[in-house]
Amino acid sequence: MTKRRFLLIGIAGIAVTFCCLAVWWFSTSSDIVEDSEPIEISLDIKEPTLLYGMVADNYLVVEDRIKRNQFLGDILQSYNVPASMIHQLSMLSRKVFDVRKIAPDKKYTLFCSNDSMRTAKAFVYEPNPIDYIIFHFGDSLSVDVCKREVIQVEKNVSGIINSTLSQTIEELGISPELTNKFVDIFAWQVDFQRLQKGDKFKLIYEESQVEGNTVGITQIKAIYFEHFGSDYYAFPFDQGDGIDYFDDRGKSLRKALLKYPIEFTRISSRYSGKRFHPVRKVYRAHLGTDFAAPTGTPIRSVGDGIVVEAQYKSANGNYVKIRHNGTYTTQYLHMSRIADGVRSGTRVRQGQTIGYVGSTGLATGPHLCYRFWKNGRQVDALHVELPPSEPIKEGYKDAFDSVKVELIERLNQIPMPVMKEDPIASLQ
Repeated sequence: MTKRRFLLIGIAGIAVTFCCLAVWWFSTSSDIVEDSEPIEISLDIKEPTLLYGMVADNYLVVEDRIKRNQFLGDILQSYNVPASMIHQLSMLSRKVFDVRKIAPDKKYTLFCSNDSMRTAKAFVYEPNPIDYIIFHFGDSLSVDVCKREVIQVEKNVSGIINSTLSQTIEELGISPELTNKFVDIFAWQVDFQRLQKGDKFKLIYEESQVEGNTVGITQIKAIYFEHFGSDYYAFPFDQGDGIDYFDDRGKSLRKALLKYPIEFTRISSRYSGKRFHPVRKVYRAHLGTDFAAPTGTPIRSVGDGIVVEAQYKSANGNYVKIRHNGTYTTQYLHMSRIADGVRSGTRVRQGQTIGYVGSTGLATGPHLCYRFWKNGRQVDALHVELPPSEPIKEGYKDAFDSVKVELIERLNQIPMPVMKEDPIASLQ
């Protein structure tokens, strides 16, 4: 009996001790939980890489450029796209993009399966820095034409010419397109083949940018040009029938015809009553102006008119002749080819591409021979007197003066670099 009592007392003691320990443990654990701070765990989660709206991480991405004489089918078949699917895709795309227009040296991107087969799942073609076309080869075929966002950025530039305008602008890293627009505006006021060292210019212009890269010159907004000590200004203004450029007196800088049939380039031979012919090896009259340019350079009609001849002749090569009105007719010789749709009877617009520079006919190298008739007689195209376009109308003079004053003030604020021995300019 005594042993049993001691056993019960021992068990009870152990139980009490255990309860006390349990109370102490939970109370201290509660304190620890209440006093502790939450632990922040930093996970390195990589954002998905988006390319043309697709998650590039899911694919093997291949970038390249179209090779000469390479077609869409050539590329896709090498990435396991069956010929039947390529045919369906080319037919499907015709309404939005003709795959026959895929051109050499243009960028393309392939999205391929991430396995040993490397099967193409999508093809992206970029005809220019703004547009891109996506061909999808998923469960269903589709073609999407997309555009990147284009923003307009205004810029200022000034320079002092030491040799040529184009060289000065090129050394600034600016697109030659700015030179071409500059020359077109002042084409009838300034002979850009005979600029003087020390001629100065200031420009305010607007350029188009895509993802921080310049893709084109949108518009020249103001020009100051000092040439042979004379000041020339140009300001764009719309009188209700489109933008034209006017000088500081409100006179139009545009003539009825463009001065140059191609974007500004080197004149290799001028109009002359006597010139040694490089092919015939005799002296004879050269009743035209030769512009040296690479094969394929677009040739533009200098004015509205009707094509009266578009054909090939042994001496002229491929050529086009245009009657602009009862007074003026122009002719364009030695084309590599005549532009599509240009034939006798076709009506063309000023600036429209009518052909491409070549060396067909009697020619020693690629160039354009440009000929000009006034009242049925051939004359020097670069020195013919043309009637100016309409000046600022009376009802628009106040508005034009307001625009002009503001732009002159802004031009005056552009610093001019100091003249040095080397070609210099400044860009803002």
